[in-house]
Amino acid sequence: MDWLGVFRKQQKAAKRRGFEGAAGSRLFNDFLASSRSADGELRYSLKTLRERARELNRNNDYAKRFVQLLLTNVIGPDGIGLQNRARDDSFALDQVANNAIESRWRDWCRQGICTVDGRMTWVDAQRLFMETMARDGEVLVRLVRGWAGNEYGFAIQFVEADLLNEENNAERKDGSAIRMGVETDIYGKPIAYHMATKHPGDDPQGFTPSGSERVDARDMLHIFKIERAGQSRGIPPLAVAMTDLQMLGKYLEAELVASRIAASKMGFYTSAAEYAGDDTEDTHNPVAEIAPGSFEKLEPGMAFTSFDPQHPTSQFEMFVKQTLRAISSGLGVSYISLANDLEGVNYSSIRQGALDERDHYRTMQRFTIDHFCAPIYRAWLEMALFSDTLTLPSAKFEKFHRPVWRPRGWQWVDPLKETNALVVQMQNGISTYQDALGHYGRDVEEQFEQLERERELAASKGIELAFQPFGGSRNEDIEDGRPDD
Repeated sequence: MDWLGVFRKQQKAAKRRGFEGAAGSRLFNDFLASSRSADGELRYSLKTLRERARELNRNNDYAKRFVQLLLTNVIGPDGIGLQNRARDDSFALDQVANNAIESRWRDWCRQGICTVDGRMTWVDAQRLFMETMARDGEVLVRLVRGWAGNEYGFAIQFVEADLLNEENNAERKDGSAIRMGVETDIYGKPIAYHMATKHPGDDPQGFTPSGSERVDARDMLHIFKIERAGQSRGIPPLAVAMTDLQMLGKYLEAELVASRIAASKMGFYTSAAEYAGDDTEDTHNPVAEIAPGSFEKLEPGMAFTSFDPQHPTSQFEMFVKQTLRAISSGLGVSYISLANDLEGVNYSSIRQGALDERDHYRTMQRFTIDHFCAPIYRAWLEMALFSDTLTLPSAKFEKFHRPVWRPRGWQWVDPLKETNALVVQMQNGISTYQDALGHYGRDVEEQFEQLERERELAASKGIELAFQPFGGSRNEDIEDGRPDD
């Protein structure tokens, strides 16, 4: 018996029973994979990815649109607001303490106070955080305690990721390490950041950061989305669609140039004589000026040949649309939003797309609150209490540290239908007033207070309001979307 032949057959059968995605064939020769760690993959690619993402953000329409979508939908025009909800010993809201904290927080958020450069408001800082995350994939914020520029003794400073040198790497015998500028303990927890003191882009001759400063991790927020265990640096979100964005941009440029040439050049005269042209290039090849509706009169005896290129091609629109669909899927936004294309959509499709997309934005809002807003507010409250800027006992820090963050909400595609649905949910106890108002980024307590103030103002002016919310007989009228006549 041919035992070698039997063994080979068994091997082939075993391979067929395994994962086809791991099989080797000529169709998978270009399906390359890496077994390196997260930092191993990033170490030699991060700088290039970051630089290319910035270039796309500067000069690519769709990359710029992606960043604008995150700014508009995650941060919004008013930013993520704060309400403090400290309670007294009877578990009732401590309005005196809450009002004092919120008032001083709003004062700190003004331009010239919250950042060390004095150029930004707190909303500006949120917008810069989100734009940097969308472009660079990581944000560095220094917490400057003891800042003499304001009465709170606290401000923040944004630091570009270029100053965290990717070339600074070291493995230590005790298990700690420095990976791409991030110093970690044996468990991978950051304990310090090795920062350059000068940006490499400030020196035309330099390509790496110069100088070195070790910053304790307590004084630095290094914010990025963790995609793999052991990851030390952030990946630009545009990385997944980077090649498609670049190729699409160049394709659109080529089609635009080709279409312009097609619309400008009408034709040629041909003959056996040598073509002289209007001018010559560096290669001494003859060229002619191209202008709309132009013809060229050359040597006698020439024949006319029309020039009629078909640009853009008939598949141009479908090709661009399909490419943008792939790009939008990779970036986590809808094609309709990225391409500004509302052609052919209806209420159901745009509503479903909006709901899926808004879940992504809510996730980003939660990320921004947890990793940016919350730690900065905590550091500010510590400094405000211990510097006596807030006339509250610093020993009760944990009692007073009860922030509730209010990110922006969204208007519905069909407000009448959605409002009626919310009313039915509240009537059946499925949702609350806060749930309904949360869709618009508002707080129920502030809403009730505003309604009360408006009632009192109307009464003081002798004005009878056309309608009153929360009336018992008016709930039935709300169901069909019509107020009382």
